[in-house]
Amino acid sequence: MPKTRINLSLDQDLADFAKMFAAENRTTFADIVTQYLLSLKKRTEGESVQIILSHPAFQDAMENAQAKLRDGTAKWHSYDKVFGN
Repeated sequence: MPKTRINLSLDQDLADFAKMFAAENRTTFADIVTQYLLSLKKRTEGESVQIILSHPAFQDAMENAQAKLRDGTAKWHSYDKVFGN
């Protein structure tokens, strides 16, 4: 399938973390996003989902974020509150 480019804007600290996480897990940021979206697509289509990335913290964080978004308990914070100055 042909690939397309999508621009994604992130806070610098989050982008740095994503790059470091990808490097530590010998993958790319694009692959992390692709695998997450494929997993999300499979779940919404009712297919079984294999855990694609082996890092358990990634899977836990994604499942926790999805649960909070679904049940409305997600709390949004400003950049400064999360990362400080």
